[in-house]
Amino acid sequence: MEKKFVEELTSQKEDFSKWYTEVVLKADLVDYSPVKGCMVIKPYGYAIWENMQRILDEKIKETGHVNAYFPLFIPKSFLEKEAEHVEGFSPQVAWVTKGGDEDLFEPLAVRPTSEAIICSMYSKWIQSWRDLPILINQWANVVRWEKETRPFLRTTEFLWQEGHTAHRTFEEAEEEALRMLNVYKEFVENDLAIPVIAGKKTENEKFAGALHTYSIEVLLADGRALQAGTSHNLGQHFAKAFDIMFQDVDGERKYVWQTSWGVSTRLIGALIMTHGDDYGLVLPPRVAPYQIVIIPIWKNETDKVKVYNYIDEIYEVLKKYFRVKVDRDEEHTPGWKFNEWELKGVPVRLEIGPKEVEKQEIYVARRDLRTKISIRRENMIQDLENLLKDIQKTLFERALKFREENTYEINNFEEFKKIMDTKRGFVKASWCGDGECELKIKELTGATIRNIPLDWKEEEGKCILCGRETKIKALFAKAY
Repeated sequence: MEKKFVEELTSQKEDFSKWYTEVVLKADLVDYSPVKGCMVIKPYGYAIWENMQRILDEKIKETGHVNAYFPLFIPKSFLEKEAEHVEGFSPQVAWVTKGGDEDLFEPLAVRPTSEAIICSMYSKWIQSWRDLPILINQWANVVRWEKETRPFLRTTEFLWQEGHTAHRTFEEAEEEALRMLNVYKEFVENDLAIPVIAGKKTENEKFAGALHTYSIEVLLADGRALQAGTSHNLGQHFAKAFDIMFQDVDGERKYVWQTSWGVSTRLIGALIMTHGDDYGLVLPPRVAPYQIVIIPIWKNETDKVKVYNYIDEIYEVLKKYFRVKVDRDEEHTPGWKFNEWELKGVPVRLEIGPKEVEKQEIYVARRDLRTKISIRRENMIQDLENLLKDIQKTLFERALKFREENTYEINNFEEFKKIMDTKRGFVKASWCGDGECELKIKELTGATIRNIPLDWKEEEGKCILCGRETKIKALFAKAY
């Protein structure tokens, strides 16, 4: 008896968390590894990451950055040079204390992030204002010992890119931090079809050791928020800790101003939880491993020959324009394949049988709307290009509509609590700017300030909790 993948999925409304776990496993994105909290990213899941990496790497390089690679291991003394930084990461750091059969003279941290090791190199490389700016990015893995893990969203080891730059002035560093935040915003919105809100983190929520932290925030389909990327103006904290100085044009010795910024495989989790439905994944065409899958339909050997000849001719043309796969598996029925490729979220499915061969047509199913149309073979390139563009656009607009419908402007704390307890979503509310008040809101509701959106204007109001007069409007949500 054939296994019916889709029928086994828990519905999102019944148990969103369980639905997510089932989808990432059944769609063949990941498997659990023998190491607790770590995931094995399988070929189909890794192909999504490769497409993301390819697109984002190009965008990063367009802004003048270059790629390099730094060691996985960081000497303990390096990590401890910046007290605030090490305090922020110490609960999550994995340590290596032996090399082979010998105890190490100094323990090595498995990088939770690379500021310490990179700053130690910058202190050697930077001598003059002529050496600036340094604009370096690296694609790497990092390790953060997590108590609770979930594939893609929070794992002990994950993949990411981390940019680390050094500049002459605060203004240059601030411009860089905001530039890269905007690169992330454009990438996530245009290529992943996920609307984001860009803003500044509060002092309580900023990166350990940073002067300013900026983030892009996503509202997922279960009403929870996800921090999808961050960009930090590190100020001169690390420069002073690692003695990164340069001789400026005026002959004076000065500390550099730095930034760091990154996104990770967490974006795959955001993709799944923004666009997925009860049938499985729904992948945006720009990052889908296959944009088109072709399913042959036949009942006898004569039909089979005709259908495959027709498909082979079509495939030779389509592969020049799209990422396309022909499903030649003959152990399962076409219906089973329809379900399987829906589960895997392929944007467009072509169903081709004897009727399509006879009429010189192609039967097209789109994954996002689950609708079907017939197109003429001679028009297929233009029609499919238009269809993929429309799917990309529709996914973004659908996610934006969901966010708008689940964003609330609240002035009453009891109503604020009710939203967080029952509906969730984003809440726009006044906040006095006091960190203690912020922590009290979190204690009482479980909601955190995701950021202070950059495009929100100051508005007169009273703090949602303490009632003090303020002009700050903050974005609140319960988050992953």
